[in-house]
Amino acid sequence: QVQLVESGGGSVQSGGSLRLSCAASGYTYRSYISYCMAWFRQAPGKEREGVAAIDRDGSTSYADSVKGRFTISRDNAKNTLYLQMNSLKPEDTAMYYCAVSGYTSQVVVNTASAVAYWGQGTQVTVSS
Repeated sequence: QVQLVESGGGSVQSGGSLRLSCAASGYTYRSYISYCMAWFRQAPGKEREGVAAIDRDGSTSYADSVKGRFTISRDNAKNTLYLQMNSLKPEDTAMYYCAVSGYTSQVVVNTASAVAYWGQGTQVTVSS
């Protein structure tokens, strides 16, 4: 059973930074590195949206709203996914979810239905 556990959320002021982590378990090392990993977010009253995704070869895709501010990365040796968030804005406030998919990052970042496994989420709140 694949498990994804996010951490690193919190409350920051506008312009601040946070780093989210997602620890994956239930994989073998070989199967983990074969998957695309991604971050999604969902604000109250809004649909869940893709933020960033990263393929097994390190190729990345980002939502236009976070390009230049957020950086996704993965440590395959530790089965861990990261999201470095800089220059945070109040509109970044949401629950952030870690995700796994068998599709490419370009597909996953635009398609929540492409996700096979979800984490439980970590809250990010940005105040003005």
